[in-house]
Amino acid sequence: MAKTKKELLEEATALGIEVDPKSKLAEIKQQIETHGEAAGDTENEAVSNEETTEETSEESAEVKTAKAGKRSAKALAEAGEKQAKEERKASGEEAEVKPKPPVTPTRPRSERRGKQFRKRAELIEKDKHYSLAEALDLAQKSSYVKFDATVEMHINLDVDPRHADQNVRDSLVLPAGTGKKVKVAVASDELLAKLDKGTIDFDVLVATPDFMPKLGKYARVLGPRGLMPNPKSGTVTTDVDKAIAEAQAGRVEYRVDTTGIIHLGVGKVSFTSTQLLQNSQAVLTSVKTNKPQSVKGNYFKAIHLTTTMGPSISVDLASTN
Repeated sequence: MAKTKKELLEEATALGIEVDPKSKLAEIKQQIETHGEAAGDTENEAVSNEETTEETSEESAEVKTAKAGKRSAKALAEAGEKQAKEERKASGEEAEVKPKPPVTPTRPRSERRGKQFRKRAELIEKDKHYSLAEALDLAQKSSYVKFDATVEMHINLDVDPRHADQNVRDSLVLPAGTGKKVKVAVASDELLAKLDKGTIDFDVLVATPDFMPKLGKYARVLGPRGLMPNPKSGTVTTDVDKAIAEAQAGRVEYRVDTTGIIHLGVGKVSFTSTQLLQNSQAVLTSVKTNKPQSVKGNYFKAIHLTTTMGPSISVDLASTN
């Protein structure tokens, strides 16, 4: 049913449209329709702007989430799984923890040795203490290397090297020698020139007391190698010829380490049993002579013999008296 002029005027007034009451019915109707189309376009534009804003916000949120590191979508998913796992574990739903695989015990050191070592070690009875002569004989038989191995003596003393009076140290000439060819050098200006170039081609260095100040600057080079002349070792002396003869004859120096043990070579496997016994007894006599007065009771705790890369042999202390 068509609206009357009065109804259209009331509608125009409600929409806020200024209409001349004298206008014709068709003109009033046309103004209302025009106003309605304009309002529709404005509403559509607002809806479109709102949708665009929402999309932009979503895209921005995605970018921020991706750049957030721990707050990325992947991280959030992992965090959720971890939390769910903890909840299941707390509620008793988590599967039982798998038992750890059994730990394989470490094999004894003797079993990890080479075939030749294990074979020669069978010659020595465990927990048995041999006399000095028997131990030296076994040391020669248990050596399996292809070169002329050194017979070593390791003497464990009941001393505390932190005390100056218990720092056992001395030198001696082995009756049968060391079995090594020793190159002896005498300190001189020519030798100092070689040391300046880093050339060290000697095993023992002998110096006179008045030459020692010149050697002081080389102490850091010679000291760690055990080549620094020392009065206690007989290498600082006025009788140079005697020092050279003793060094070539087999002079050796010993000193307890930080644990109170003396390590010293007493000859070669190629020596005769008599030669090894003479050298060993000479070493033990020297060590006994240097027993500190502050040490009471048993001075020797243990003595072991061995060869280069060979098994260890325990010596009966009673046999060394």
